[in-house]
Amino acid sequence: MKTAIYSFHKFEKPYWDKIDSGSHLFHFFDLTLTVETARLTVGFDAVSLFVSDDASASVLEILHANGIRFIALRSAGYNNVDMVKAKQLGIRVARVPAYSPFAVAEHAVALMLALNRKLIRSHYRIMEQNFSLDGLTGFDMNGKTVGIAGTGKIGKVIARILHGFGCHLLAYDKIEDEEIKQKYEVEYVDFEMLCNKSDIITLHLPLNQETKHLINNSTLDQMKEGVMLINTSRGALVNTKDVVQALKRGRVGYFGMDVYEEEGGLFFEDHSDNILQDDTIARLMTFQNVLITSHQGFLTETSLQNITKTTIYNLDCFEQKKNSENEIK
Repeated sequence: MKTAIYSFHKFEKPYWDKIDSGSHLFHFFDLTLTVETARLTVGFDAVSLFVSDDASASVLEILHANGIRFIALRSAGYNNVDMVKAKQLGIRVARVPAYSPFAVAEHAVALMLALNRKLIRSHYRIMEQNFSLDGLTGFDMNGKTVGIAGTGKIGKVIARILHGFGCHLLAYDKIEDEEIKQKYEVEYVDFEMLCNKSDIITLHLPLNQETKHLINNSTLDQMKEGVMLINTSRGALVNTKDVVQALKRGRVGYFGMDVYEEEGGLFFEDHSDNILQDDTIARLMTFQNVLITSHQGFLTETSLQNITKTTIYNLDCFEQKKNSENEIK
């Protein structure tokens, strides 16, 4: 089976080089899937997409006309795919539901610690031979109240790590997880209460109509003065312009983001020779209490191995007309 791999990155190559491709023929594109690049799929049976690829209705129509009947996502999220249109066209879609919840959870905690202890600022000072400690005071994580929005696989790992720090844990989710309630003393509350009581809020929710811009002027006003806000989930959970205003007035004291609503065409690429066109992220980069990473929370050896293996498995299932538990219904 012939598969077009879109948005293929150098960091993926070592893991694809190690696999046995079996009956699959892969063509690796470093191009992002768009209306224009979708035309390259003539003669292919399937495509494999990354989070930055566009699988909107107009793109899916081109893929279908070219004979594509299967999309193997190299991600857990699938909000970049118009699933209604895919179903109408008969294009099946499978994802990688759990490449490594530890990778993303650990990255979220890394953002918390780096912001709290001002590690980036401290590093740059040392590089300039400035060994002063003024302005670098942090706080003990022990005893702080952390609100976990979303207690799926990643949220559960977050709960385990932060319980080890001695944090008091609040959680918001439609489904309460009894295991973390018992093991880590997690208390489930509504989102308003989570905002009111938390010193740190970390987001681990899927993106849908209910959660889009969950963080906005209204919910920000419900938070504690100086709250730390961490987003390693989906960029559009946060209205970033509202967060900029909250940072300016001190409502948000720390902001760590690994995902961004407008990251398409920005993240995963080297723009060091270009003029930054995104005014919102440019403004965020001026704050000393903001830490931005470019969607690297998943980027561990374990994750990349699991993503590659699961993608091949999903393609095998489609080719062999078997059901994959990873297929999105």
